[in-house]
Amino acid sequence: MSTLFSPITIKSINFKNRIVMSPMCMYSCEDGYATDWHFVHYGTRAMGGAGMVILEASAVRADGRISVGDLGIYKDEHIEGLQRVAKFIKENGSIPAIQLAHAGKKGSSWAAGGDSKFLTEDEGGWEMIAPSAIAFSDNYAVPREMNLQDIEAITQCFADAAARAHKAGFEVIELHAAHGYLINEFLSPLTNKRDDNYGGSRENRARFLMEIIERVRGVWPNTLPIAVRISATDWAENGWTS
Repeated sequence: MSTLFSPITIKSINFKNRIVMSPMCMYSCEDGYATDWHFVHYGTRAMGGAGMVILEASAVRADGRISVGDLGIYKDEHIEGLQRVAKFIKENGSIPAIQLAHAGKKGSSWAAGGDSKFLTEDEGGWEMIAPSAIAFSDNYAVPREMNLQDIEAITQCFADAAARAHKAGFEVIELHAAHGYLINEFLSPLTNKRDDNYGGSRENRARFLMEIIERVRGVWPNTLPIAVRISATDWAENGWTS
């Protein structure tokens, strides 16, 4: 227990303790903008003493949101609201961090509390993309299989989002490669049935993530940490295991 409350330094960042508030989707945005609600929500956790506060999954593209209420970092106009939150977290002794994400085939939904539902495009939803045209569930539409141009575009969107995160004052970024969202969909052989350089072998399935990391490192200061969240196992036969 004493280690939990002891400081630790990673790259140039000094954490006062090892307590981290994990990113949790709050579904309280309109068009991805951080509001007073987020200022209070995250600021309170920083005041509570956590060594690092990670903002919820923040979409790198509008069509990469899980739901219409997701936080976004897909345009420069989002920076101002995020900057206000990051600054307050830092002023209260915690390290401001943010999770960068793309929902893949688990997007285009409405969510509030414990309820959620898939939205058609007529209901305000959007076309979903994924490594392979496999639906998330019977209640979701079949996503469009990504082509190489899509892969390149999304890779750049992660880099652009990382650059915005730095401008907003975040000192750690976490790439969301878990929980069945887009990067995880590439990693898992259950959801990635491609026969090109992004499918098949473990190395090929990890290529999308590796290219995102490389592109992000080109815009993110080398003195600041980059984290990657993964799902260690699919808990399914022939699935992904770490």
